[in-house]
Amino acid sequence: MFDAKKLLDQFLGSQVPGAGGSVRDRAGQVTQLAKDNPLATGAIAAVLLGTKSGRQLTGNAAVLGGLAAIAGLGYQAYKNYQSGNAPVTDPAAQKQPELLPPPTDSGFAAEPEKISHDFALVLVRAMIAASRADGHIDEAERRHIMDKLSVSGLSADASAFLEGELANPVDIDAIVGAAKTEEERVEVYTASRLTIEPESRAERGYLDLLAGRLGLPDALVDHIEATVSSAKVPA
Repeated sequence: MFDAKKLLDQFLGSQVPGAGGSVRDRAGQVTQLAKDNPLATGAIAAVLLGTKSGRQLTGNAAVLGGLAAIAGLGYQAYKNYQSGNAPVTDPAAQKQPELLPPPTDSGFAAEPEKISHDFALVLVRAMIAASRADGHIDEAERRHIMDKLSVSGLSADASAFLEGELANPVDIDAIVGAAKTEEERVEVYTASRLTIEPESRAERGYLDLLAGRLGLPDALVDHIEATVSSAKVPA
């Protein structure tokens, strides 16, 4: 069985030197790094399945593990929402969030030992589903992705999992149903939003659908959007 928590880290690029949170535009660079030193990268899933718009995580969100970044950003957005403040939507006025570990009683788990393998897997599936929202991963692209993953040092189990997720229809019912608490629902949406920039109608529509299915209030979604946006800069 592969380590879903490690794979979650790799999706945000926190363990891929030189990649940050950016993805497809750096695939060649990180693939070469994987060839030269597979242990340095662990995997290149982050490079192949994350944001395609040339934006990357910045500040301490870029160096935290995937779970810590998701939990930290989700908690920050949730706290701002509960405070009743309006989200800051002007990019010039946004400050990069300084991600601190969520309080132990907050419902947001930032430590790997406090999250189950199954929920880590849900977050990975949510990120894959978001990356497929614009329909760009056809059969040819899927083969291209798997060819690159073959040099990444991924275990056979992890590679088989990713190949299955790319080949099978997105199961949004399973993703939504696995988030049992409001905090987990915030994390599922945060992970999905971290993966992509909603620049196409399909991507925006998918995120809107996901937020609705998760039952997240519009004001809370606005806070998540603003918080994630403030944590990204042009690559």
